[in-house]
Amino acid sequence: MVKTKMGMKISICGKGGSGKSTLVALLAAQAGAQGFKVLVVDSDESNSGLYRTLGFSRPPTPLMELVGGKKELKRKMSQADLFHQGSILTKDIPADYVLRQNGLMLVSIGKIMQALEGCACPMGVLSREFLKKLELREDEIAFIDMEAGVEHFGRGIDAGIDGVLLVVEPSFESVAIACKIKELAAGIGRRLWAVLNKVGSEALAVRLKNELDQKNIPVIGVVPHDPEVFEASLDGRPLIKGEAVKVLI
Repeated sequence: MVKTKMGMKISICGKGGSGKSTLVALLAAQAGAQGFKVLVVDSDESNSGLYRTLGFSRPPTPLMELVGGKKELKRKMSQADLFHQGSILTKDIPADYVLRQNGLMLVSIGKIMQALEGCACPMGVLSREFLKKLELREDEIAFIDMEAGVEHFGRGIDAGIDGVLLVVEPSFESVAIACKIKELAAGIGRRLWAVLNKVGSEALAVRLKNELDQKNIPVIGVVPHDPEVFEASLDGRPLIKGEAVKVLI
């Protein structure tokens, strides 16, 4: 588990397909087992299955609907205060827009639902404002499932978080994106760690860790290539608590 102060907001970033949502689910389970109340923020407008991975039977109503949808938000984009208050506590989120079970909370910013509905920029605006105003208590921690790649840095979404957790799989492209994310995170003064995912052997883990060490990217954990995780993802089932959780440090 990432060593953090209580109340931190941690974004989960990386290459598309690297396993961000899987890591979010594993971290949420471990943080809950350690006594945290966990808020998961689904800020990826294209991935629609995070709620199943977390064990919910349906997705929450998107926060985009709370502000009147994309068209209404576009009209308000020049306004500084989208939620008409200076800060947002988890208890302030209306019941229709947050799912809760066993200390786990899930909110969703919004999804691309149909062709030709326009870009995802309004969702980026809402993510940025929500995370900027979100205040956590000492016994709470938030994991934000970001969209793939680095565009969320350009939208300013990461300005509202405390730390960045990279998911790096054994591929050249994943390492390249990790380096770019490190540069962008440093540019806004955010701490950064990496977790290796889909690692099939200890030798591969050592090689990948050494490569990231050379790039000054600290590796804090390894998630092995676990067939049970892939089968659960294929079936749309919640991830079980197994070795993949225990190896995180």
